Amino acid sequence: MDLGLKGKVAMVAGGSRGLGFAVAQALAAEGALVSIGSSNAEHSQEAARRIAQSTGRSSSS
Repeated sequence: MDLGLKGKVAMVAGGSRGLGFAVAQALAAEGALVSIGSSNAEHSQEAARRIAQSTGRSSSS
């Protein structure tokens, strides 16, 4: 499905785990540049790595 998100920026609060992570991953898979908010920096970095690995997109933290 093409949601027209390629090149758009999305911010997902609580995006390092659970439903927030699933949303962040789905947005990245649709081509959005995703920023993940979390209360734990290590969880955010791990989530970014996992999303980059599963979508083939680069990550930075």
